[in-house]
Amino acid sequence: MDVLSKFTAPGVPALAPEEAEVKPRKAYTNLPPANLPGKGLAQHPMLFCGEGYNKMFLIADGKILWTYQTGGGNEYDDAWMLSNGNILFSRMQYLAEITPAKRVVWRYDAPTNTEIHCCQPIGLDKVLFIENGLPPVLKVMNIKTGKVEVQHDLPFLEPPNRKNVHPEFRRVRYTAQGTYLCPFLNLHQVIEYDKNFHVIWSFGTNDVPSGMKFSPWAAIRLKNGNTLITDESGNATLEVTPQKKIVWEFKNDDLPPAYRFRSPPQSCTRLANGNTIFCSRGRRGEGPQLVEVTPDKRVVWVLEDWQDLGPATAVQILDDPGIPEIPGESEH
Repeated sequence: MDVLSKFTAPGVPALAPEEAEVKPRKAYTNLPPANLPGKGLAQHPMLFCGEGYNKMFLIADGKILWTYQTGGGNEYDDAWMLSNGNILFSRMQYLAEITPAKRVVWRYDAPTNTEIHCCQPIGLDKVLFIENGLPPVLKVMNIKTGKVEVQHDLPFLEPPNRKNVHPEFRRVRYTAQGTYLCPFLNLHQVIEYDKNFHVIWSFGTNDVPSGMKFSPWAAIRLKNGNTLITDESGNATLEVTPQKKIVWEFKNDDLPPAYRFRSPPQSCTRLANGNTIFCSRGRRGEGPQLVEVTPDKRVVWVLEDWQDLGPATAVQILDDPGIPEIPGESEH
């Protein structure tokens, strides 16, 4: 919150030379339901982006303060505002860090036949990410020196097939305990590795109720020690203990019909007050992009705004406490 003024300072361009303007979207004529819970865009200050529309939004006081556009192609999946105001994001073909004035201070292009969908800052000098590929590779890079400080090949769907590269990973997170939490989307399991890449915890298809699909898009290690997993194919979000007990579960059917997602949530964020915000891409400009619920599943906020925003894949709530680049402090 202390750095938001940098985004509206004199000299910040509406469209910087480094940007590539996105094509105008088709006008949406579907009006959202009346009297949605919460305060609309004024509910939370946030950094917002999503697959299917390569325009990133900074929102505060109910207004869009700043945008950043990267033209056509695929796709925004992960984004972080750092404590210095810089924004780190993944764009499938590359990773980048930009200033509030839209100057690119670091960029890493995905090698040929690979994709990058995830990133996490570790301090202000290091970035964790996974290159989807054959094999997928987890890396920690020092962005000041350009040196790769950690590199480890990860399992993938056998036999090798380039068609399986795209759905390998959408998230990776480095925990406060110094471990790597990796949701394998097309291997249907979450695996946690220690610093030497020994498996110390896992949760997969055999751990969910019988008949439930399980394709973990994202996983967050919560401050209470549990793991919050977004299961895209199962259309469910699960909070799981270290003993693999599901202690909280949220499904689309838990929402009133008027607030239900048109596309399963891909990621979520857990707020300091215990509430959870789900992100959805919607469907052809219909359905909510964000929904916030309390621990007892009461809906307190529904954002459905296709006139101003695009699909939601990732959101960072900016007034939630914690320094984003300190692992474990930002539960998103």
